[in-house]
Amino acid sequence: MILFPIRTNLQFFICILTLTIVMNTDCTAKEQRTTLEDQTAVAVTIYNEDLALIKDQRLVTLEEGISRLAYRGVSANMRPETAMLRSINAESAFHVLEQNFDYDLLTPDKLLDHYVGKSIKIIRTNPATGKETVDKATVLSTHQGVVVQIGDRLESNPRGQFVFDHVPSTLRDEPTLVTQIQNKSAGQHKLELSYLSGGLSWQADYVAELSADDQQLDLLGWVTLKNHSGAYYKQARLQLVAGDVNRVKQDMQLRTLQKGRTALAMESADSMSEESLFEYHLYSLNRPTDIANNQTKQVSLLAAQSVPVDKEYVLQGQDYYYRSSYGNIGEKLKVGVYVQFENREAHSLGMPMPKGIIRVYKRDSGGHAQFIGEDRIDHTPNKDTIRLKLGDAFDVTANRNQTRFARRSASEPFNHVFEAAYEIELKNAKQEAVNVVVREPIPGDWKMLKESHQHKKVASGTSQWTIKIDSESSTVLKYTVLVRY
Repeated sequence: MILFPIRTNLQFFICILTLTIVMNTDCTAKEQRTTLEDQTAVAVTIYNEDLALIKDQRLVTLEEGISRLAYRGVSANMRPETAMLRSINAESAFHVLEQNFDYDLLTPDKLLDHYVGKSIKIIRTNPATGKETVDKATVLSTHQGVVVQIGDRLESNPRGQFVFDHVPSTLRDEPTLVTQIQNKSAGQHKLELSYLSGGLSWQADYVAELSADDQQLDLLGWVTLKNHSGAYYKQARLQLVAGDVNRVKQDMQLRTLQKGRTALAMESADSMSEESLFEYHLYSLNRPTDIANNQTKQVSLLAAQSVPVDKEYVLQGQDYYYRSSYGNIGEKLKVGVYVQFENREAHSLGMPMPKGIIRVYKRDSGGHAQFIGEDRIDHTPNKDTIRLKLGDAFDVTANRNQTRFARRSASEPFNHVFEAAYEIELKNAKQEAVNVVVREPIPGDWKMLKESHQHKKVASGTSQWTIKIDSESSTVLKYTVLVRY
């Protein structure tokens, strides 16, 4: 037998007693719940890449001491490591000791999983007599079906209604953040829970209508917001951040809810205000709005009318046929159609435009709007140019031929020297004249020897011509170039 000194035994007994009291306090502490009914304000700031900052304020009456507070109605896609709960009116007296995010939601399958090895009741109804019988069963397995033991027999997928004694504490009927708090000031607290969440995203969508003469357009900008976070944000203060925010990649993907039926809500009463935020831009809706779960909402971003537009036809070349002999390079080549405009206040714009897709329409002779093309734009600051490719021209085509190719003697510092001649026939079947930009990427060190139209060197490796073609006619561009590399 090993004997401890009296003092040591007493200290050991006190330590065991203290530990038992603490453990019992933690386990038996009554859980207090706060729901959306306690919510006084909520702010939602959504970023571009499936990320949102939620700030949820609630008015909760707390007792003094250590207790458990269950924060219900939070996002099921919460990143719990980012959660921060504080008391706004008694910050020094309020401390969070522990927090657990319970996102394992209550379902029949989850309930059965938690009762493996435990007893349940199965109520069966005789279809002939309507008499009910109750069997006590032990759940043995829920893998690929349910296996139970009733008395001395085993049954798989038994018929009947399963009756459970209680709901396991780890299952919740909705996502809940459970915190263990220490409160030194009893009474009403104004609590704010802030956290980052997935399941919320937004994008900018634009609709433009081109005028009959292709000289102007009317532009509408919409913010398309999607909420699949599993939470409902009532009368939220909505803000959107446009810009590429750096994020550390997670080892595991964020949890996502199964997407249900999507509802579309259109809100167009008030536009959004904009301000700079660090190296990004912040857009704020000027009124609160409801953001329901599994909802797609559109909010007006901007509206501009009679924006001046420049239309351009572009024939884009390739650099490979400047290095060898090719002859006929292509027939009926596509000529791209572009429109561009300036993002300026003088043109009823001037707000930094978030990246998104601009869809362009034009009315036919009957006054019906027809879709004529779309293009994606990047974040565009004030006073910058927006350029859209809407498609390829039907009535404007080109034929390209290499009429001569010869090698020339090379001298330092060049290893290869070529002289090549080209003809580009531009055809216009339209009933009005057009200007076509011919853009040729010429490799190496090059020099234009001859040309039928004056070129412009727009970059070190690019030659460009702007050629007018009369209605229902054609024009031939001829040039000879010396290429060295």
